[in-house]
Amino acid sequence: MAEPEVRGPAAPTADDRRWRLRHLPVLLAASGLLAAAAAVAGALAGGTDAALGAALGVAVTAASYTLTTVVLAWADSVNPQLVLPFGLGLYAAKFTLLGVVMVGVASTGWAGLIPLCLGIAAGVVVWTGVHIWWLTTVHARRSV
Repeated sequence: MAEPEVRGPAAPTADDRRWRLRHLPVLLAASGLLAAAAAVAGALAGGTDAALGAALGVAVTAASYTLTTVVLAWADSVNPQLVLPFGLGLYAAKFTLLGVVMVGVASTGWAGLIPLCLGIAAGVVVWTGVHIWWLTTVHARRSV
């Protein structure tokens, strides 16, 4: 009895390579709008330091999530089994770095610290909310 033919994976198409990052421009645009709004709110509430802190907090979140998205998309394109170790390693590295930076900033007594923290929190909420919206509307329509 002959064994069934085993085929290797098909060569990925351009669409196969892009789907992992298709949502990124929408998320970055939402983060950019939030950063501008946070800067205005910070300026009105506490001046220049608050405006800078709030906008920087949103930027930190956007940079962190963008890094994660790009690294995990790469790992998934190479071998889906790499997603978990790369994701966990990146998570640990990012939170360690964020903790070190926050302790360093807190030790300076900078007036923008609280707005920075609020910007980070707002960035997380907006990024997550827009990502959920994208997955349930835009991506859901493409999957059908």
